[in-house]
Formats: sequence, structure tokens, C-alpha cells
Amino acid sequence: MTLGSGGSSVVVPRNFRLLEELERGEKGIGDGTVSYGMDDGDDIYMRSWTGTIIGPHNTVHEGRIYQLKLFCDKDYPEKPPSVRFHSRINMTCVNHETGVVEPKKFGLLVNWQREYTMEDILTQLKKEMAAPHNRKLVQPPEGPHHMDVYAYLS
Repeated sequence: MTLGSGGSSVVVPRNFRLLEELERGEKGIGDGTVSYGMDDGDDIYMRSWTGTIIGPHNTVHEGRIYQLKLFCDKDYPEKPPSVRFHSRINMTCVNHETGVVEPKKFGLLVNWQREYTMEDILTQLKKEMAAPHNRKLVQPPEGPHHMDVYAYLS
């Protein structure tokens, strides 16, 4: 987002941008099937976020609640956050082993623009779940990825 008139524009600083996103996330988005918030309110860099997507109707995802981790490094929003499904899911843009949303297979990340937000990512992932190539894919049993299980055990 840029502010200004005429030829000059001001780039909104990272922390203002993230505070704006936090406020939107806390208010709830659209129909309430997508939400997100910060993992640690004390993280002054606002890096670690959790997103939730409720699976769209008339798909194999219906009735499932998917948790995601979004990590906004210090170069966000110039560069996209890393996005990883904490819940197991079978989608063409998601690595089956790690749950990572692979930027090369997810248009919004590969064509990232500064004005895109975490909300855009979650909304687009929900649309992707309903896309013809994903809506009928056999899904793994519900639960965390193997890597998450190891994290709990250690």
C-alpha cells in the first residue's frame, strides 16, 4: 500500500503493515471460514502467525479445519511469508512430507506483490481446495504432519 499524491508515494513500514493485518485477522474475515493471528504477542518482529481454513463445501475438505503456520521474515511484505500446513492435506501445491506450500506451484507466492497479505494467501488456498484438480483428491487421515509429531516428542 502506498500513500501520497502526485508523483510521490510513501511505503508503509513493515510493522505498521503487520499491525494492520493483525487487526483485520482479529476482526474475522469475510464469511469466517478463514482466520489468522499472531502466535506470540510478545514477538516485536511479528514473525510467526497461525492461519485457519475451514474446508469449502462440496469438496473432500468439507468439515475439516486446517491449521497453517505463516512466517513473515524481516523482508516481508517485500517477499512472501513461508507458508506451511500444520494439518495434513493432499493438495497439488503442498509438499506431502512437510506440509510446505511450494511457491512454484502456488501462483500467489510465485508472483508475489508487496500489496498482497496473509489474508490473500489463506483465501487463495481455500479457493485452491475447491479447484477441480484438488476438490476430490483423497485426503490423509486428520492430524499433524510427521515432522510436527517429532517436534512434540523431542
